[in-house]
Amino acid sequence: MLTNFWNKYLPVIKILLKRSKQGEQILAINQSDFERAGLARKSGNKFSLLFKSGKVDNVVMPSPVAAELASGLMRDESVKAILAEHDYKLTLDTKYQLHILQLEREEEQGQQAENMQLSNA
Repeated sequence: MLTNFWNKYLPVIKILLKRSKQGEQILAINQSDFERAGLARKSGNKFSLLFKSGKVDNVVMPSPVAAELASGLMRDESVKAILAEHDYKLTLDTKYQLHILQLEREEEQGQQAENMQLSNA
């Protein structure tokens, strides 16, 4: 049931992952989809997923919803390729909004600092 739930949103999530290099992207998920899937809770279904080097690095506030999203993203080869290029944080808030944020990798931050030092020299 959860697989079908996330499969509905997968094409949009893929687009938003690509767009996230321009800044945080937000996908408003239909609350009634959660209700139909039997997932709606008064406290919400909030979670946070961190993807590093194309793999799930951690899950904050783990839930079946988060686990299924992570496995659904990893089953799609084109999404796996996107996730391998950069690090990402996906967060679902209590308003059923999925926030997608592209993070800088540590080696990219180090390279940028090195370039700044060279340009200042």
